[in-house]
Amino acid sequence: MAHAHQAPLFEAHQLRKRYGGSAVVDGLSFHIAPGECLGVIGPNGAGKTTTIRMCLGLTAPDEGTIRALGLSMPRDALAVKAQVGVVSQFDTLDPDFSCAENLLVYGRYFGLKRPVIEERIPRLLEFAALTHKADARPVELSGGMRRRLSLARALVNDPRLLMLDEPTTGLDPQARHLMWERLQLLLQQGKSILLTTHFMDEAERLCSRLLVLDHGRKIAEGTPRELIAQHLEPDVVEAYGNGALALAESAQLRSMAARVEVSGETVFFYTQDARPLLQALSHETRLRTLHRPANLEDLFLKLTGRQIREEG
Repeated sequence: MAHAHQAPLFEAHQLRKRYGGSAVVDGLSFHIAPGECLGVIGPNGAGKTTTIRMCLGLTAPDEGTIRALGLSMPRDALAVKAQVGVVSQFDTLDPDFSCAENLLVYGRYFGLKRPVIEERIPRLLEFAALTHKADARPVELSGGMRRRLSLARALVNDPRLLMLDEPTTGLDPQARHLMWERLQLLLQQGKSILLTTHFMDEAERLCSRLLVLDHGRKIAEGTPRELIAQHLEPDVVEAYGNGALALAESAQLRSMAARVEVSGETVFFYTQDARPLLQALSHETRLRTLHRPANLEDLFLKLTGRQIREEG
């Protein structure tokens, strides 16, 4: 695990990026310690992808500085890229090459000697659970397999830092779990990860620390548990079904909750103690209710005022 006294592996200070007069990233600072997984969460348009692009030297910030692995971006972008692995949202595998060839060709981009890469390929394919697919082309693989091949390819240069932009979007639950297992292994090996995601279960599972972005600014930062404890009441009662929305207006019910949110057809009551509320709702026969602890989805809804999967 990371130690507090270790120098950060990666540091961004006061990053700003404007497009057409509006700031997409607006004074953002953060760091990543060795062996840490830092998650960046926020609604679409919050500046997550632009932030990653600046971290990779693909987009130059209008203002601010980035230091990675003791080097400066974008000045030393090539030297930084040699020690960073990247898995983008979109598949960039070469369709004409087999899995093994994709790894070989990518390793050559880094100037690695062919015998060095060929020695690494079996281990990388095994890590990606693709040993049996070494000679298959990407088109023959499932989405989860392609994503794991992209991860194996990002590891070909044995990077110290991985940058993953929504690594499990579009995958089924089983494929996501396999991907998470692989990322956990990398963290155990002491690699650092910067991860953007819009899945809160992913953020809670993988990230030692989270940055919540909205409109290009950092609106909260901390461990998942700290953020939930800091911003939310511990208990949530969800009410949905016939007449649920009318309940949001009930003065009696509102008096039993610290806060009430409406999202779509569901009313969320946030409270220190759910018992009186559950008792009162038990008389509403047409309703469905769900009582649960507060989670990161609630945090997201409170801090950004939006539901997590909203597009656009």
